Amino acid sequence: MSTIILAIILGIGATIVMDIWSLVLKLFKIPTLGMSMIGRWVGYLFKGRFFHYPIMKSDAIYGESALGWAAHYGIGIVFSFIFIYFVGDSWFAQPTFWPAYIWGVITVSAPYFMMQPGFGFGVMGCKTPHPNKVRLMSFLAHSAFGLGLYLTGLVISDVI
Repeated sequence: MSTIILAIILGIGATIVMDIWSLVLKLFKIPTLGMSMIGRWVGYLFKGRFFHYPIMKSDAIYGESALGWAAHYGIGIVFSFIFIYFVGDSWFAQPTFWPAYIWGVITVSAPYFMMQPGFGFGVMGCKTPHPNKVRLMSFLAHSAFGLGLYLTGLVISDVI
C-alpha cells in the first residue's frame, strides 16, 4: 500500500481515537469544544477573518458543523503526513509508542498558538475563565491523538 494511503488511514484513525476521548468526556458531563466552532473559525478564515472576540459571539455560518468535522479530520491527516515525514515510512512496519505520543503532544501547539487566539481565547487559553483547564483539556486531547497514531499504526502494521 502506498505511503500516502497509509498516512491518510493513520490520520483518520488517530483522529477517531481523539474523538473517542471526547465522547468519554461527554459521558462524564465534561464539556468540549464543538465542531461547529472549528467550522465557524475555518469559514471565517476563507473570508479573511482570523480573530474573534470570542468565536461564540460571531455569527454562525452555513454548514459550520460539517466544515468543522471536515477540518478536524483534514488537520489530523495533515499531522499524520508530517509525522511520517519525520519518522519515515518504515515506522508503519514496526510502530513505536514514544515518537507517536511525542508528536501528538507537539501538535497541541496548533490550538495553543493558532486556534485559541483565533477564537478569542488568547494564547494557550489565557483569556478564558479557567486557562489551566483549557490547557489541560487540549493537552489531553492531543495526547489521545498521539495514542491514536500508535494504535492505528499497530493495526496498519498487522495488515501490511
